[in-house]
Amino acid sequence: MANYELQDLIDWDARIRDKVEEFGLDCYPQEFEICDHSGMLGYMAYSGMPSHYPHWSYGKSYEKLKTLYDHGVSGLPYEMVINANPAIAYLMRDNTLLLQILTMAHVYGHNDFFKNNFTYRTTRADLTVETFKAHALRVRRYTEDPSIGVDLVERVLDAAHALSWQCRRNLAIRKLSRDEQVARAIEAAQPRSDPFKKIHRPQEFREPEVHRVPLEPDEDLLLFIRDYNPFLAEWEKDLLTIVDEEAKYFIPMMETKIMNEGWASYWHKKIVESLNLEQGLHLEFIVRHNQVIRPIPGQINPYHLGFRIWEDLYRRYTDPTPEEIKRDGAPNKSGREKLFEAREVERDTSFIRRYLTEDLMREMDLFDYQARGGDLVVNKVSDPDGWRDVKETLIRNIGTNAIPVIKVEDADFGHNHTLYLKHYHDGRDLHLEYAEKTLAYLQRLWGRECVLETILQGKRSQLCYNERGFSIRALK
Repeated sequence: MANYELQDLIDWDARIRDKVEEFGLDCYPQEFEICDHSGMLGYMAYSGMPSHYPHWSYGKSYEKLKTLYDHGVSGLPYEMVINANPAIAYLMRDNTLLLQILTMAHVYGHNDFFKNNFTYRTTRADLTVETFKAHALRVRRYTEDPSIGVDLVERVLDAAHALSWQCRRNLAIRKLSRDEQVARAIEAAQPRSDPFKKIHRPQEFREPEVHRVPLEPDEDLLLFIRDYNPFLAEWEKDLLTIVDEEAKYFIPMMETKIMNEGWASYWHKKIVESLNLEQGLHLEFIVRHNQVIRPIPGQINPYHLGFRIWEDLYRRYTDPTPEEIKRDGAPNKSGREKLFEAREVERDTSFIRRYLTEDLMREMDLFDYQARGGDLVVNKVSDPDGWRDVKETLIRNIGTNAIPVIKVEDADFGHNHTLYLKHYHDGRDLHLEYAEKTLAYLQRLWGRECVLETILQGKRSQLCYNERGFSIRALK
């Protein structure tokens, strides 16, 4: 049973907010909701949203989470917090008082990160809850429409969910309109200025193919299908829009998982330590904090990695070693100024590339391993020869870097409306089982043949899906 009253949480929240202001964190207004394990499982299935459109996959997710929890295979998070204005966080009713104090402080760290990190500026935090409610209302309206119904809606949603992460990753870069792409193509085709044109042959102007669709490779698969498949009904286009918008809401969370969890852990430690807890609460805090940020053998704990990098960054700008000063120069700003700067302008890939140092990697014993003949074999360690390779392996497998980059190249390949896509190969081949299923969903939405160019075992290949099924063609 919980060892506190509701008023205790209100009082501790006020004390924590005072510390948040004292440390200079800049947060949205914060709302807390206390829920039991059943409510927390529901929020987990719906990614923390208080309202969401219905789909069988969310029920499946709930049942899986509940089964694992009921059998003691997995536990529940101490809290969940969503990026909204005001921010909403859920606290487990059965948590101890110290756990509630720690998680509230942790939530304010997330809140500050959501409000200030550049990747979240496209998420429209002021409209988050209303947007998800509107999406739920529209989807339910389609399922209740006798001319559409649940089966047709879920058929489109199944395909859209399979393709939802095939979209632009860096939303801070504005996507050019069709007219802007045409203007850029015309400008690029113009002859360049030649100071020696009297002795050179005249440069020829080649008319760019401005009627090609797409004019430039397009990453937004769902939006491209919505805009260029003339056979889709308006409700089908709306479903694709809904799935794309919700995927792009979660993209920044994928791109900043390590930074965000590390930032919240760093500040919950600072805040709770400054509250002058009584001895019993303080001892429990030490145990709980170490449970959160402990390293996990064989995998990366984002809380641990992020916390250690933030802590090391503050130290290097507050009390650098003579070797660090000799190598990097004396710091030109305070440790806290540097933390706030990095929190605003970085995401996981740039954060790790800039601030995960060789010394810290060696201190954390980071290494790279591979599967060989059924065994796991250490491939690289963080020594002077291998630490850069270990870091690159880490960067390639965090956030959206683990998702293949696939772009639409031609909507009328072979002049028969075949959709031609290209996989931007990074040394990792596609899993053919997943590729086949994904192409089947793509063909369902496009309505005609779909072809994906990729590299398989070092050879250029085309993966094709049409009414006859899946096939592979080797290219010369």
